[in-house]
Amino acid sequence: MSAQNVPTLYEWVGGIEALTRLTTRFYQHVKADALLGPVFAHMDDAHPAHVAAFLAEVLGGPGDYSSQHGGHPRMIQQHLNRHLVQEQRRRWVGLLLETADELGMPDDPEFRSALVGYLEWGSRLAVINSQPGATVDAHAPMPKWGWGEVKGPYTGD
Repeated sequence: MSAQNVPTLYEWVGGIEALTRLTTRFYQHVKADALLGPVFAHMDDAHPAHVAAFLAEVLGGPGDYSSQHGGHPRMIQQHLNRHLVQEQRRRWVGLLLETADELGMPDDPEFRSALVGYLEWGSRLAVINSQPGATVDAHAPMPKWGWGEVKGPYTGD
């Protein structure tokens, strides 16, 4: 298969509809979770759709999050001074993957490896950016995740 015929992770997962289904169900679980519920207690109804749009863009889909919500700097800003800890991060990643399984999302090793890679990287970055003294680089580019390769703000690409 040529590189031209390889679908993006966004296409492989099923596009914005699949990601919206995932984030909607995921945040229902989050609200009921003893560890994560308090972190997201003030989440507005639009939050799952915003996260779906962010994931869509990272996974190779349209740039709607950047054009409508401010891109990666805006996502980083959302985590400032939240004081997140590793236990919350691990639970967030685990619950998202459990939700993906619950919804029957692609579970082939290649896709899940790429998804887990992004979730680990992104959630660790969220913890770092939630600590006192963290700042936002207003020009931080949106990370772009692919099949075993990363292009983004911290890779020199």
